[in-house]
Amino acid sequence: MHTSGRIQSARNVSHTMSDCHDRSSVSTMKPTGDVLAALRKLMKNLPNNLGTINAYIIPSNDAHQSEYLAARDERRAFVSGFDGSAGTAVVTEREALLWTDGRYYQQATKQLDTNWTLMRDGQPTTPSIDAWLAKALQPGSRVGVDANLITAAAWTPLQTSLKTAGCTLLPVTPNLVDLLWTDQPAVPHNPLLPLATSFTGATVAEKLATVREKLTDKRASVLVVSALDEIAWLLNLRGSDIDYNPVFFSYVIVTLDVLYLFIDPAQMQPSVEEHFRTNGVTVEVRGYGEIHAVLKQLAESTPPPAGGGPLVWISSGSSYALVALVPEERRLHDITPINLMKAVKNETEANGMRECHVRDGVALCQYFAWLERCMRDGTAVDEISGAARLEELRSRQAHYKGLSFTTISASGPNGSIIHYHPLPETNRPITAQELYLCDSGAQYLDGTTDVTRTMHFGQPTDEEKRAFTHVLKGQIALGTAIFPRKVKGQFLDTIARKALWDIGLDYGHGTGHGIGHFLNVHEGPMGIGIRLMPNDPGLEENMFLSNEPGYYKDGQFGIRIEDIVQVVTANVGTNFDGRGALTFRTITMCPIQTRLIDVTLLTVRERDHLNAYHQTVLDTLGPLLRAANDTETLDWLVRETKPI
Repeated sequence: MHTSGRIQSARNVSHTMSDCHDRSSVSTMKPTGDVLAALRKLMKNLPNNLGTINAYIIPSNDAHQSEYLAARDERRAFVSGFDGSAGTAVVTEREALLWTDGRYYQQATKQLDTNWTLMRDGQPTTPSIDAWLAKALQPGSRVGVDANLITAAAWTPLQTSLKTAGCTLLPVTPNLVDLLWTDQPAVPHNPLLPLATSFTGATVAEKLATVREKLTDKRASVLVVSALDEIAWLLNLRGSDIDYNPVFFSYVIVTLDVLYLFIDPAQMQPSVEEHFRTNGVTVEVRGYGEIHAVLKQLAESTPPPAGGGPLVWISSGSSYALVALVPEERRLHDITPINLMKAVKNETEANGMRECHVRDGVALCQYFAWLERCMRDGTAVDEISGAARLEELRSRQAHYKGLSFTTISASGPNGSIIHYHPLPETNRPITAQELYLCDSGAQYLDGTTDVTRTMHFGQPTDEEKRAFTHVLKGQIALGTAIFPRKVKGQFLDTIARKALWDIGLDYGHGTGHGIGHFLNVHEGPMGIGIRLMPNDPGLEENMFLSNEPGYYKDGQFGIRIEDIVQVVTANVGTNFDGRGALTFRTITMCPIQTRLIDVTLLTVRERDHLNAYHQTVLDTLGPLLRAANDTETLDWLVRETKPI
C-alpha cells in the first residue's frame, strides 16, 4: 500500500485501510500555534550545525515502525492535536498540513485547529506528500525528517521525487519535536513475560534454526529484526511497553552463530535468563542504543557467505537510519523470514486461537445478554460503562491478559466514526432507539481476539435493516469463499463489497487484517483490502484474518460485522489444477443479531449458512453456560440463535 510520498510502515501496509479500531477518539481541539512557532524557529537553526530546512515531516511511526505507539512516541499528535493512528504531518515556513485516510476524516476535522489543513489521503484530488512538496517548495529547498521514523521503503521514492524537483531530503538528528516536548513521557521498560512452549508450540532454538536455514537459502549472513512483534514471537517473550500490544522495546540481530538482543538491561530478569536456558539458546545481550554501532561493525567486517551474497538481510520496512548503515550492495531487502513464519500459525498456536475465541464468545454473550436486560429494565448504560462491563466479563476468562485495543463502544451517530472510543465529552447513552456498534478484543496467553457486533435493542428502521443485511451478505460471501492457495488477499476484497456496491453503498476501510497469537491485533504481511499490499505472500493454511465489511452513515449510525477466520483446506472436488483449494473457517463465537436482518434480501444459501453458524455457536457455548449455571445468558443465546 506504499505509494510515492506516503510516509508509513512498509511492514504494516496491510493495515492502512483495514483496521477498524485504535486508541484514538474525538477529543477537544488542541491549540497548536505556539508549538508550530517553536518548531519553525528550530527549522531555521537546526541543531548540530545542520543549517536550515524549509519543511519538516513528522510521521506517525516510532523507531520500530509500530502501528500503535507508546506515549513518548506520539510526536505527530503532540504537534497537530490529531491522535488517530495513521497520518503524517508536514510543516513548512507558512503552512501545516496533515495527511490521513478515510477512517479519520471526521476525527481530524474535529481535532485540527485553524493552523492546519487536512489533506484527505485516498481522494483523487489530494496530492501525495512528495507531489505537494515538489510543487510548494522552491528549487534548492531542504526537507527534513527523523530517519529513525521513516522506513527505507518510504525514504527512497520521497528522496527521488524531491531530487527531481531540485530539493534535498535530509535526515535530521535529534528529533525536533523531542526538543520542544518538555513533558515528553519516559521510554517504558516494563518486565518481560516468558511464554511456555505449551502456548508457543516451538522453542526459541527451533525457531532460530529455521531462521538460519532461511538465511543460508538467501546466501546471507546477518538478519536485522526491528519489528517488535517479530522479536517477541521469535524469543517466546511478551511485554507491555506499548498499551494493548504485548511487546517490548528491543532489536535483534541473528548471525549464523550469534543471537544478539539489544534491550534495556533492567528487563533481563533472572526469569528471562532461565527462559533462554530452557529454550536452548545463548543470547548476547547489548544495550538498546548499541544497535547502530553493532550493525555498522557487522556490515563492514563480516566476510560475505561462501560464493558471495548480499550479507545483510534487512527489511525495507525497517527505519532508513538502520538500513543506511548497510552498504547498498550488501543489502537483501525482503521482508524478514520471521514475518512469514509468524503469520502461519503452528498447530499449537492455531488451537490456542480457536480456544481463546470460545472463551471470548462466552464473555461477549454475557455482555450482550446483560445489555439487553438493562434496556428492557430501564437500567441506564452508556458507552463507557458498557465497555467497562465487557472488560470485566472478559477478565474472568482463563488466560486473560488484558484488552487487545481500546473498546469501540459506539451508540447512534458515534458509530459512524470508524475509529472511535468514548471519552467523557463524547459519551452517549446506549438506548433501545439507536444502533449500537461494539468492536472489542482481548489478549489471552493462547491467542488474540477481535470481534464486532452491531445491535439494536428496539425497532430498527428499514434503512438500518437494509444496510445491515447487505453488510451481512458481503460478510457471508467472503466467509464462504473458495479460492486458490497463495491467492493475494486483495483479490478477495470485492467479494465482501459487491452486495453493498449493488445498492450504491461502500465503506472506507479494508475488509481484513491478519491477527497475532497473543501479539498485535493487526498483523501482516497478508490482508484483504482495496489497496495493493506488496508484501502479501498469498493466503495459506493456518493464517488468521478478520472478515469485517461495514457501512457508515455520517452523523447517524455505523454498522460493522467482524469475525476472525482461519484459512483452511476447502472440501471441494476441484483443486485449481493442483494449486490447492482454500476457504475460511469462522472461529469467532457470537450470534449475529437477526432482528436487524431483512430476511427477504437473503438467498436460501445465505440463510442456511447463518443458521448453521448460529447452531455451531449454540452447540459450542451452550454447554459452557450450562456448566456455569448462567441461565440468563443461555436463554439469550438460545433466542439469538433461532433459525430464520
